[in-house]
Amino acid sequence: MRAVQIEEFGGPEVLRLAELPVPEPGPGELLIRVSRAGLNFGDTHQRRNQYIAKHELPVVLGGEVAGVVERVGPPADDSTSGRDPSAVKITHGPSDVPGVGDRAIALLRTGGYAEYAVAPAARAFRIPDGVSDDDALALLIQGLTAWHLLRTSAHLARGESVVVHSAAGGVGSLLTQLAAPLGAGRVIATAGSDERRAEALELGADVALAAETGPAAAPAAAVGDVALADRDGLAGPLTDALIAANGGRPLDVVLDAAGGAVFAQSLAALGPFGRIVAYGNSTREKVAVTNGDLLRSSRAVVGFWLMHLLDRRDMLAEPLADLFARAARGELRPRVGGTYPLADAARAHADLEARRTAGKLTLDTTA
Repeated sequence: MRAVQIEEFGGPEVLRLAELPVPEPGPGELLIRVSRAGLNFGDTHQRRNQYIAKHELPVVLGGEVAGVVERVGPPADDSTSGRDPSAVKITHGPSDVPGVGDRAIALLRTGGYAEYAVAPAARAFRIPDGVSDDDALALLIQGLTAWHLLRTSAHLARGESVVVHSAAGGVGSLLTQLAAPLGAGRVIATAGSDERRAEALELGADVALAAETGPAAAPAAAVGDVALADRDGLAGPLTDALIAANGGRPLDVVLDAAGGAVFAQSLAALGPFGRIVAYGNSTREKVAVTNGDLLRSSRAVVGFWLMHLLDRRDMLAEPLADLFARAARGELRPRVGGTYPLADAARAHADLEARRTAGKLTLDTTA
């Protein structure tokens, strides 16, 4: 089979097409003939060996796929996965485990950039009729992330203000659409261009602005770091802009994948009992937060990493069912930003890193 493999860490050029054996599904696993492989910004960090989870080389990247189930492995001893095609129902969720011939999406740790991929059956889900493979992928990692950021991590309460940074991206565009239906009273979006800010408003934001941080308001603790002191020492142009966008009131919730000055100045804009949820660190800048900073302000800093949900099917199946239902009703529009041939994975990574794309990117393994 064709696959995109890396044998060394580095820039997009290390992504190379290779011929590899078709993998065999083990106990509790499915073999999926892949039609689309999803790309995520975290893939670029993995390629550079800068990701939270480390990989041994050589490795085929890709944590999500869509396609058709071709084979199932032998049953796992303790699960509802790895069945024969006759069907085993998941008792704690509305989805059932896909069987041979079913269209499916699946979460995996690696191996998605390929014509075939093996996935745990417990992390595979049927694609509903009327939903394309591209749209289904846009609702998998990015949709689950958006849903859990609002519901599980931020504990969004009705009427609260929400800031969505990078609102035109894959996760951000879904957050912008979901925030108000899930209870937000005011949705403030940031994006890097006039065009993307207009898109954020179209998706449901009440106001959209640039995430301009300006010069650091406090000396950095070290090169590449942002020091966190009190609100006055930390506040910068973005702090003031966010509070102004909320009618002069401090914020309740901020959702951030940038880190660095964006994170720090957004944290400074929170009011007492406000929460900032970090689900990425694209700037690679560190922010130092002390218990005293949080104590004095009654603010909360929360982290989110989807990998911690992989063994919790109930935390995957139920949100996915909600996301698919909202999409079917026309309430949620997954944004597919571009589809690249498998052989052009390096170009896809380069475009993603250069911010030349918006929405969900996929690889077409049939092209």
